[in-house]
Amino acid sequence: MIRRRWLCGIVLAALAALGAPAALALERQDVIFKVFQFPPDKIPTIDGNADDWAIVPDSYAIGMDQLEDTEAPGGHGTHRDPKDLDVKVKVGWVKGLNRLYFLYQAYDNYWDFSRLDLHNDIFEVVVDGDLSGGPLIDISHRDLWTPEAVGAMANIDPRISKSEAFFSYQGVHAQNYHIFTPAVGKDWVMAWECANYVKELPYANHATRFNFKPGESGTLVLEFWITPFDYAGCEGPQRAVESVLTENKLIGLSWAVIDYDDVNSNKRKFWNLSHKQTFFGNASDLVAFRLMPLEPQFRKPIDALWSFKVLDMERRSIAFHDDSQGEVSSWRWDFGDGTQSIEQNPIHQYPLTPGREKNYTVVLYVKGPAGESHLAKVWDVHIKNPD
Repeated sequence: MIRRRWLCGIVLAALAALGAPAALALERQDVIFKVFQFPPDKIPTIDGNADDWAIVPDSYAIGMDQLEDTEAPGGHGTHRDPKDLDVKVKVGWVKGLNRLYFLYQAYDNYWDFSRLDLHNDIFEVVVDGDLSGGPLIDISHRDLWTPEAVGAMANIDPRISKSEAFFSYQGVHAQNYHIFTPAVGKDWVMAWECANYVKELPYANHATRFNFKPGESGTLVLEFWITPFDYAGCEGPQRAVESVLTENKLIGLSWAVIDYDDVNSNKRKFWNLSHKQTFFGNASDLVAFRLMPLEPQFRKPIDALWSFKVLDMERRSIAFHDDSQGEVSSWRWDFGDGTQSIEQNPIHQYPLTPGREKNYTVVLYVKGPAGESHLAKVWDVHIKNPD
């Protein structure tokens, strides 16, 4: 992994030398799409049934009106006919899980899925969970190997082949999923990278419902979740680093609906949310999505929540952090050792006690205009005394 990261560093250094910044702005800067936060007791079941998504407001739905056909003659085709193709997508997340949930609902007047190759109606998704930006597949890097680019990389090891360098970043920092709609007799998705584990449990799951044959019209429901990765190397999941999803975080995400209407022709439409054709291989061409807080109807008026971090175990020093939801006007901490604090985020030093270790039950009490709440954590705070 160190070698691959070093190769990535060489590529980024070359880009900088050529005047290209390492982190680029996202496309469509006039819009930020929303990712719905599911309450932990309402996580959708991946069964191809859209009922779990009824709680997601329509303001989260992204339809054909946001897509442009970037392979149309002249580019950016906008003639949308719902009798030909009509698509609606919702995206969700769950606080504490590094997953993105998708509901894809589509009507097509001609579903193309009889062949066993890439010629298939496809929902293509690209995600960049840490906004690292830049190329993510090999063909997007080929311009780096011009004489000028190679000259800028004067220190590159001549023993490193182009293919080895390409695969050092193929899908590593952002991921591309070609999801077959539907997949019949083949895997549900082609992950355009060398880390094929990203499309399998425990990193992804899917379900599809449809009732039509190849060439017929009908409606398809695709439900799935994927795990975005800051690092998804070829060497396997043991060194992979998931993107940490947190409330209000901005991520890069986009998709295209690839629509074939003739099994014997490569002619297709490429309905693209980014509006930039190269989004499939460059994470800087994605669009902004924000991981939203819970909608008001799913929040408690006031809810005591807290976390802690060990600052110095030898000195028994613990930092407590208030994570309460709702409007809070006062706090009271009971540290479980006979002492209290009314600070919002106190730092507490526990006493030296007989024995090697001691467990404490800590309670946070909060008050606000909406009432009171408290949360006790039993023995989470564990203090080890020096030998």
